[in-house]
Amino acid sequence: MTADTEAAEPGRPTAAATPASRPAAPQRRKRRPHTPLNPRPSIPLTLVTGLVLVYTLLPLAWLLINATKDQKGLLDSFGLWFANDTHFWDNIGRTLTYDDGVFVRWLLNTLLYVAAGAGGATVLAVLGGYALAKYEFPGRKAVFAVVIGAVAVPGTALAVPTFLMFSSMGLTNTPWAVIIPSLISPFGLYLMWVFAAEAVPTELLEAARIDGSGELRTFFTIALPLLTPGIVTVLLFSMVATWNNYFLPLIMIKDPDWYPLTLGLNAWNAQAQTAGGEAVFDLIITGSLLTIVPIVAVFLLLQRYWQSGLAAGSVKE
Repeated sequence: MTADTEAAEPGRPTAAATPASRPAAPQRRKRRPHTPLNPRPSIPLTLVTGLVLVYTLLPLAWLLINATKDQKGLLDSFGLWFANDTHFWDNIGRTLTYDDGVFVRWLLNTLLYVAAGAGGATVLAVLGGYALAKYEFPGRKAVFAVVIGAVAVPGTALAVPTFLMFSSMGLTNTPWAVIIPSLISPFGLYLMWVFAAEAVPTELLEAARIDGSGELRTFFTIALPLLTPGIVTVLLFSMVATWNNYFLPLIMIKDPDWYPLTLGLNAWNAQAQTAGGEAVFDLIITGSLLTIVPIVAVFLLLQRYWQSGLAAGSVKE
């Protein structure tokens, strides 16, 4: 039998059917090694993060759910589930109109304190931080030590001396008693100092001066745009601190017409414990929900600036 006959016999493998000619099996994709940029997943860390997330969102969920209930529903239903009837929009209307619309007055007072106090604190922090970062002058290290020391001092420790000082000047029970102390932000000044030192190249400022640009023009046209992320970060921190400020207005303000939202809601809460007082827990919860909406909205709108501001200076070029 010839070789051609043998190749043609059935049952014998031909050249086309040999293992070498079969399509190669797909190779398993090689897993990337774990590095600091591609860390190994940590189950304990994931569980802890989940617990922190639940701890953070659970009060907000409770607030949102109970803002849909009336006074009776708050007492008769489970706190983390809705009642049979929904009174959300009715609660909002009653909150805004209760006691001749005093809630709106408290909201406007809070906006005034935030605009004047937090806005002024941001302006002073930007000017002071830029000057400390980019100018050399005698006593610069002493200023740095004072700022660091001021950051470590809690605000409650200064409350009583501040009250005595403003009382001697006759400024208590006025908006100035809340606005003026809010203008001082040692943490904001330190944050802008560090941010300006990294975000604004000294060579760029020197080039502008060589071209004949004055210091004010250099600051507003060159430095200020580069400082935008840091400015927004300081503004957000100052806004939250002023918006949630409770202790300072508590010792400074006695007239309910000048209360911020924090004191106003506390006054409604204390109203139920007063003899003959009306319990308005449904309005307190709805008012608390309305109180956090503006600050959450501001955070969401300015989130990209805030995140870039916190990350500034984390990488050394």
